[in-house]
Amino acid sequence: MSDLQVWGRENSINVQKVLWCCDELGLEHERIDAGGPFGHTHDPDYLAMNPNSLVPTISDDGFTLWESNAIVRYLCSKHGSGALYPEDLRERADADRWMDWQLGTLWAAMRPVFIGLVRTPPEERDTAAIEAARGRTVEAWGILEAQMEGRDHALGPAFTMADIPLGVSVHRWSQLSVEKEPTPNLDAYLERLAERPAFRERVMLPLT
Repeated sequence: MSDLQVWGRENSINVQKVLWCCDELGLEHERIDAGGPFGHTHDPDYLAMNPNSLVPTISDDGFTLWESNAIVRYLCSKHGSGALYPEDLRERADADRWMDWQLGTLWAAMRPVFIGLVRTPPEERDTAAIEAARGRTVEAWGILEAQMEGRDHALGPAFTMADIPLGVSVHRWSQLSVEKEPTPNLDAYLERLAERPAFRERVMLPLT
C-alpha cells in the first residue's frame, strides 16, 4: 500500500485537483472511492479524519489533511519546491492569492451554476438563481481573462500550483452550456493545459 492515500471520487472537481497534482509531481498514491454514490464520508472512521464529511482527504504516511487547495500546497511544497511551489516569496504569495481566489470568488460564483445544470433535474432547477450565479461567474472570469493577457500560465511562463485549481475550473466552465463572454486568453490557456497528459487524464472527464 502506498504511503499516500487519497479519499474521493474521480468526478469531484476538488479531488481532481489532488489527483492532477499527484500526477504532475510523479507521486504514487492509492485512491479510495468516497463521496457521492460511494458514500463513506459520514462513516465514523472518515469523520475522524475529516469532520466536514467532504472529499478529498489525504493521509500521507499517517498525516491527515483535508481542503483541496491546502492539499495541493502541501504536496507541492513537499515534492515540488522551486517548480510547482515557487521559492520566491512574492511569487508564492501570488500563487496563494489565485488559489484562494479560485475558492472564495470564482468557485463560490460558479458552483450554483454547475449544481443547477448538471446535478439538479430540470423540473427542480431554480432558473433565476442559476442565471444570477452565471452573471457573477462571468464577471469573475473577466478578472482571470485580464490576468492571462500575455501569460502562458497564471503567474507567467511556468506552470505552478496556482494553475491546478484554476485549470480544473476553466475546464468545467468550458463544458457548461450557458451564455458566456468571449475569453480568448482563457481559451488559449485551456488549450495549453490540454497538452499536459495528467490534465487530460484527470480533469478532461464528462461532467457528472
